[in-house]
Amino acid sequence: MRKFHIVAASAFVFATAVVAPAFGEETKLMAMLSGSEEVPPVETGGTGSADITWNSDTKELSWTIDFAGLSGPVAAAHFHGPAAPGSNAGVLVPISDVESPSEGTATLTDEQAAQIAEGMWYV
Repeated sequence: MRKFHIVAASAFVFATAVVAPAFGEETKLMAMLSGSEEVPPVETGGTGSADITWNSDTKELSWTIDFAGLSGPVAAAHFHGPAAPGSNAGVLVPISDVESPSEGTATLTDEQAAQIAEGMWYV
């Protein structure tokens, strides 16, 4: 079964962009969304980007996700983890706004915060 992420069947593991922030700091992350980052990779005309802000003090994750070129309407979108690059994982934070641009905020648990700091989430 093909996974469905933000941009049709496209996703980007932002593990490579995440570094452990100092407490109280906001860390800005960016993910380019493409079918080549899907596991397994797929060909799609869908593209996008995700601007993500992580606040280690408040454990707040906020995002703005833009996408275009989809072959149909978005059915669902989520943050997944924990997973190493090239691996799949379950849904951790659903994204309820599936229009572009999609904006949202979630407060994470201590365990989820540790996973973000380890770069184990993807969108």
